[in-house]
Amino acid sequence: MSDKKNKRPFKGSSIIDFPKKYVVLDLETTGLSPEWDSIIEIGAIKVEDNIITDTFQQLINPGFEISDFIQNFTGITNEMLISQPSVSEVLPDVESFAENSIIIGHNVNFDINFLYDNFVYYMGKPFTNGFIDTMRISKKVLPGLDHYRLIDIVYELGIEGSEFHRSLSDCEYTYKCYETMKALIEVDFGGTEQFKKQFRNNYYEKLDLTSLRPNTENFDPSHPLFNKVCVFTGTLEKFSRQQAAQIVVDFGGNCGNSVTKKTNFLILGNNEYCSRIKDGKSTKQKKAEEYKLKGQDIEIIPENVFYDMINEQ
Repeated sequence: MSDKKNKRPFKGSSIIDFPKKYVVLDLETTGLSPEWDSIIEIGAIKVEDNIITDTFQQLINPGFEISDFIQNFTGITNEMLISQPSVSEVLPDVESFAENSIIIGHNVNFDINFLYDNFVYYMGKPFTNGFIDTMRISKKVLPGLDHYRLIDIVYELGIEGSEFHRSLSDCEYTYKCYETMKALIEVDFGGTEQFKKQFRNNYYEKLDLTSLRPNTENFDPSHPLFNKVCVFTGTLEKFSRQQAAQIVVDFGGNCGNSVTKKTNFLILGNNEYCSRIKDGKSTKQKKAEEYKLKGQDIEIIPENVFYDMINEQ
């Protein structure tokens, strides 16, 4: 699917809400990139008034052998996939199951992006359902955790479970986490409406990224972020902006709140949540493009490239 583009103009909106009817969704894939990797399993459950009313699960043959790592990680083997349908055969069933429901998932942007690109590529239309990310909710309901993976939230909430990284079981965990956190919100936040109000207010608080200080004094001068100034725009899918900025300063870099002549990298997050988006580009991106055309030492990179950089040794 190398001809697919990253831009998703008709992608559904990310929301913080607590609907009575929704569909929980989870995918297993051969990797992290919707452009280069493939879906190997789709699971979904329908929920109404906190009751599971229907389930969907389908293994998918990607058309090639999956790696040993993915087999060990998911428990899905090449033998299990060889007789399964292709993703193009399965997508109409997914569309029929999801209908116009709100989609709920943990780090659900990952799943939505895969579905969106595959819908466009194979069905000639986008996947436009709005979605709720339980990871975003969990960071506010359960502050201070070291990690916010699904397994971390399951254990923190005392939910019993043993099988992870299979689509239907992960859907069931996500559903239980969502409903459990909703009950906690009623007690700890004065109800879901108050929680949504606080979430919106906190989201738009200004972060002064220039005030961050490194947690180490041992820097690698050869690292691509060392001595570089980074600025973020949009919402990141793997970290909060503050967490990502802390990673930069821990590599010996610096972070800015706005694009200036000193900026070396502008990292593009998901623009879905940015209130200042016009013509598909934030004001930071437009300014960075102006500086680059004038010969400034500034690069505009997508989020996945930033993650590649921080993983360089």
